[in-house]
Amino acid sequence: MNALENYYEQHEEPIKSCLLALRTIILNQNEDISASWKYGMPFFCYKGKMFCYLWVHKKYGQPYIGIVEGKHFEEPFLMQEKRSRMKIFLFDPNEDLPLNTIQNIIQKAISLYQTGVVKLKAY
Repeated sequence: MNALENYYEQHEEPIKSCLLALRTIILNQNEDISASWKYGMPFFCYKGKMFCYLWVHKKYGQPYIGIVEGKHFEEPFLMQEKRSRMKIFLFDPNEDLPLNTIQNIIQKAISLYQTGVVKLKAY
């Protein structure tokens, strides 16, 4: 088992299922999104550019999607905390995931890359 697979397996339910569902949702948004292991966490890249990642918030114990270019978004459900560039979208693993909201924010993030608002070096 590689580090990426191990990340999901190390979590207990219901966090494990929530993270796996989020992974599937993210990967299904666009054929140019790929999963990788960067900086000790599961990252998703859009055409080779770092796009978002999954993690569990240390303080709240909740899984979240970290949006790399979150600073471009004003949605009230995204938290910046002490990050300058990224924002996070927290989820309660005991509740149904807000599928439409997740899909919308992922598509909005993709559009930043497609329109050239974000120009990053591929990693």
